[in-house]
Amino acid sequence: MRLSSMADYAVVTMCAASRHCGFARVSAADLAEETNIPLPTVQKLVSALSKAGLLKSMRGAGGGIQLARPAAAITLADIVEAIEGPIALTACVEEGRHDCALESCCSVRPHWDLVNTTLRGALDSVKLTELARTKEQMIA
Repeated sequence: MRLSSMADYAVVTMCAASRHCGFARVSAADLAEETNIPLPTVQKLVSALSKAGLLKSMRGAGGGIQLARPAAAITLADIVEAIEGPIALTACVEEGRHDCALESCCSVRPHWDLVNTTLRGALDSVKLTELARTKEQMIA
């Protein structure tokens, strides 16, 4: 399993936003500069992360971007799902998908829910506060 570039960039963007004292406002341009992610990409991520309830974006004077809830209440699963959608390793477990040639005789299909739940649980156990720690903070 590999995250898409956008999901990876979303994690980097959320980490940078959380290092700005969590609820302090920061601009998309500042996040782009800090992360080396192109501004249009950061803007697209901010939109998706805001729709998912992870960021708040305010326009105008005194505006900017801030975390919508404490970093300790945001998980890696939340961020990945905001960009990728529900965590599922195979398409056959998605509602309404019936495009697998093995569907009628697959002995593994009943177990994918367990695998997906376990994977989501693992990602859900990683908090943004842990991800946002700098190398220096990890050593201390």
